[in-house]
Amino acid sequence: MHEIRTVEASQHVGEMVQLKGWLHNLRRLGGVNFIVLRDGWGTIQAVTEDDADLAPVADLALGSVIRLNGLVIANSHAPGGLELQRPRIEIVTPVMETPPLPLNKRRLNAALPTLLDHAVVVNRHPSRQAIFRLASGVMAGFRATLTDRHFTEIQTPKIVASATESGANVFKLDYFGRPAFLAQSPQFYKQIMVGVFERVFEVGPVFRAEPHDTARHINEYVSLDVEFGFIENHFTVMRLLREVIAGIFTYLTDNYAGDLALLEATLPTILPEIPHIHFSDAQELILQKHGFDVRGEPDLSPQDERWLGEWAMEEHGSDFLFVTGYPMVKRPFYTHADPDRPEYSNSFDLLFRGTELVTGGQRLHRYADYLAALEKAGYPDEPFETYLEAFRYGMPPHGGFAIGMERLLMQFLGLPNLRLATLFPRDLNRVAP
Repeated sequence: MHEIRTVEASQHVGEMVQLKGWLHNLRRLGGVNFIVLRDGWGTIQAVTEDDADLAPVADLALGSVIRLNGLVIANSHAPGGLELQRPRIEIVTPVMETPPLPLNKRRLNAALPTLLDHAVVVNRHPSRQAIFRLASGVMAGFRATLTDRHFTEIQTPKIVASATESGANVFKLDYFGRPAFLAQSPQFYKQIMVGVFERVFEVGPVFRAEPHDTARHINEYVSLDVEFGFIENHFTVMRLLREVIAGIFTYLTDNYAGDLALLEATLPTILPEIPHIHFSDAQELILQKHGFDVRGEPDLSPQDERWLGEWAMEEHGSDFLFVTGYPMVKRPFYTHADPDRPEYSNSFDLLFRGTELVTGGQRLHRYADYLAALEKAGYPDEPFETYLEAFRYGMPPHGGFAIGMERLLMQFLGLPNLRLATLFPRDLNRVAP
């Protein structure tokens, strides 16, 4: 007898197998009994007309851990085209209590706080499984795309000495009696590592102590970071980002068809060249099309982004739009200015279906330029000494970007709240489970 997982069942038609998992459902329909097992990859049903086969689970709650033996049969009417016959059930861990939410229903009909409060169990639901399997696929596709382009994966510290990496708030720590902070991003370290490997990327958590309470912000999330050298300008970075986004979705299509189908995911349109619009032109467009004069504002509002996303689809048939040239006053001190229009930056945001998904651009690379930028920003040099050392000893023109993984999933799957794309969210009010 073969011990298998549900994902392997199609390879064992006509064979006796054993599966291990959770009792997902139990149905009695007109003398025919259905036992549904769920494991970490999916579900499979067993069929019997003998009530005695159900005896081991007759008094148990759904969620009990079982072994299920049976003969794999192809059946086009069964979910997934397969079922088990001649089933035999063994109990591994009996459960007597009803789960906080029914996991055997197609949809989870509960309010967001309930879903999050009971995430340790709710995440077992097939739809929740599928979301987080896709998260794994996003990270794998990101890694594969960059590794194929000779990037080196790095892991940078999450406890840092400086609280001034960017304008966002930071979480302060007591580090053996002296102050330290949770890293807002790997920005400084990934730039430093361009001097070592030239092309680097990282998959890791970042922490933002911003008091947001919105559907698209949380305080800890997974950032997919890239930095690389010998670029011409921010358009070099944008071309690579387009390749990475396309690589991620190709990887999902090739490896996660079942999860995409379960979630009824609509794959985005990724053109050979993603359209772009300068920040100042975007503001003019909003004025012309919607009558709102946002000229002079240093950033785009969520409504501005939605309008621009609609325009990108109408005008270009694209789910993605680059907005380039954000004002320097809204970009970190290490951002390279546009040589022709120094009030604007060589930076960009990538909008995905009308929501900011990625921020990136070209960085400064000359030591003297950093000293001038810090002075202009009103920052002392001392907290940045180790960072600046990399630039004292030769750095190429470089740039990079950071993708918020959970936000990518939220937009891709059409989820109403970023927390639904987050395994165990951390926000203003939640530090558990």
